[in-house]
Amino acid sequence: MVLGERPPLPALTIPPPPVTRTALREWWHASGGYREVLQLAWPLILSQGANTILQMVDRMFLTWHSPEALAASGPSGALAFTIQSVFVGLAGYAAVFVAQYTGADKPRQAVAVIWQALYLSVLAALLILLIAPVGASIFRLAGHDPAIQHLEVTYYDIFLYGSFTFIGSAAVTAYFIGRGITRVLLWINLVSITCNGVLDYLLIFGIGPFPEMGIAGAAWASVIAQSVALLIAFGIFLRDAREMHAEGGWKLDVPLMGRLLRFGYANGVQIMLDMIGWTGFMLLLGRLGATALAATNLAFQLNCIAFLPIMGLAMATSTLVGQSLGRDDPQAANHATWSAIHIGLLFTAAIGALYVLIPDVLIAPFAVKADPVAFAAVREQVVVMLRFVAAYCLFDVCNLAFAGALKGAGDTLFVMLLSSGLGVTIMLVPTYLWCVRPGGLGVYGAWFFITLFVCVLAVAFLLRYLHGKWRTMRVIEQEVI
Repeated sequence: MVLGERPPLPALTIPPPPVTRTALREWWHASGGYREVLQLAWPLILSQGANTILQMVDRMFLTWHSPEALAASGPSGALAFTIQSVFVGLAGYAAVFVAQYTGADKPRQAVAVIWQALYLSVLAALLILLIAPVGASIFRLAGHDPAIQHLEVTYYDIFLYGSFTFIGSAAVTAYFIGRGITRVLLWINLVSITCNGVLDYLLIFGIGPFPEMGIAGAAWASVIAQSVALLIAFGIFLRDAREMHAEGGWKLDVPLMGRLLRFGYANGVQIMLDMIGWTGFMLLLGRLGATALAATNLAFQLNCIAFLPIMGLAMATSTLVGQSLGRDDPQAANHATWSAIHIGLLFTAAIGALYVLIPDVLIAPFAVKADPVAFAAVREQVVVMLRFVAAYCLFDVCNLAFAGALKGAGDTLFVMLLSSGLGVTIMLVPTYLWCVRPGGLGVYGAWFFITLFVCVLAVAFLLRYLHGKWRTMRVIEQEVI
């Protein structure tokens, strides 16, 4: 049994979308067609949509509590997740292994890889505790207001202490995503989200017997709710392992863990580097003042209305590509990818229209209990930023879907190098050189470079996908042919 690549296949072409009723019906029913993608994706899309609502409620509560809490939550949450993300991405990449093992009808290996991911999650959480103190120094170097720095450190520390809940959840969730059991994830997420929302309100404002914790309450609510999700998911995972007679999968499997590290590390590093880029971008905009920082945080939050559901669609794409390649059916994998692209473009076009036509309706909940004078300046900038979001969100569909397909095959190193390289050269460096310095292009110049980055990245992923190398790749053991 060896890992390897298959003989090269002809380059792919862009298939035309179905424009007739007959063509649409054929695409709907085909393997990897709209029906199959939507059956797998809708629970993930709803889960991500619910997470979007939760994050908006969280930021809304923080806005009501104080503008400083809102400004601090973005950079501190982003930095905390940046540190966790390399391990979240590594553990979560087990979903591709599970998908390919499922396609190859090897359920015991699908269970075993999740256990290896959990062992790595424990080690990662311990390592994070050792490097957690660097956060305070980073916030000082960013030059933010001392009051905001204090809030940033508070929020960041709590998230870092709860690292295992986030990394371990990514590992266990990978089992359900890879197997295509996405409805279970929807119900688990709904329980966790409800718990988070209730705790947010109680702990931020100190309702009833609970103390008023402000931004710390928001962080603790997230950690506790994620712990609830982890416990529920782990219990269901153990039940499934017993039903498939795969209880022995808990044993340490060094070769399997090595393969997970080999393919998954690039996925984790890519997520981490992306987060470093976005965190660095927000830290840079902090130099333009609290208003620019708060407006950027709010615009990114509203961007999640389009972004997070498409993340669910990208997860479904990775799963279907992995399962198809596991059973040696790259044609179905290609069909699933383009089905996801078509669905995603329709969805984001509708959301993008809302960003342009009714921005004040989207912004209104955040203004309810905010200081009217302070929030007026934030609102003015957010309206303009949402036009940039509307422009780039269609390209973001291609980024997420094509990257999901490439990752579903195992092409993680390319995704990492391309995403991080373009992020630095097109987004971060121009923002620093030409936007945040005195007399520079300012906050809207920075948002122009974000838009340019997303568009160029989409074209690059399209070209890599059309090259077709992914069709010959596998992450699981293959017979010598």
